Amino acid sequence: MSVLLVDNIIEWEAAMAVRSGNENNASTRRTAVEAQLQAEAQRLRTRLEPVVEQHNLYLEDVDIKVAGSHRTVHVVVDLPEDASGSVGLDVISAISTDLSAAMDSDPEDDDRPYSLEISSPGVSRPLTEPRHWRRNIGRLVEVKPVSGDTLLGRLEAVTASGIRLLPQLPVKKGMKPKQGDPLTLDFAKIRTGTVQVEFAHLDDNHTDDTDGAEPDTSGAVHHA
Repeated sequence: MSVLLVDNIIEWEAAMAVRSGNENNASTRRTAVEAQLQAEAQRLRTRLEPVVEQHNLYLEDVDIKVAGSHRTVHVVVDLPEDASGSVGLDVISAISTDLSAAMDSDPEDDDRPYSLEISSPGVSRPLTEPRHWRRNIGRLVEVKPVSGDTLLGRLEAVTASGIRLLPQLPVKKGMKPKQGDPLTLDFAKIRTGTVQVEFAHLDDNHTDDTDGAEPDTSGAVHHA
């Protein structure tokens, strides 16, 4: 092997080592930043939760995104699990003022500019917690079990350990849906669940503010 070829190989290996090192450093920095944002989101959740509860709402989530020196704080609020319907825009507007005031008076804030976005979960929200399922009793849901075929059916009841579903059997297009025998699924055996949008169906005791077409989010934005 020529000396020139050996030198080229050594230079290439050195360049790849530097590149790999830079990528590892960048990945480490990203991980550190994500951990800091999660810790800050948890701290803000603790501070904002009493404000949300004063409005008889449930604090679903707090998420923080950073672009340069600017922060976007996204707060998701929901109705209590025993309430029906969705969070109205008037409620969003009222709570956004109080949440903004709590943010502005935060003694641990570093005074970086931020945008505060408040919204409520839409029908597309995955059902990941028992309270999500309880909020949607009576709705048509799609359930993907840990093993087996995807199920479509009416959510009849929710217990501490799982759900009771009235399956909707496949039929030809244009025919009235047929219902199977009720079945019980433990939460541990459910991979995912989602609510299905319905514009009209028979024997539906679940009422929506949007006649079946619930928006993904309704929100307000504050800048500071």
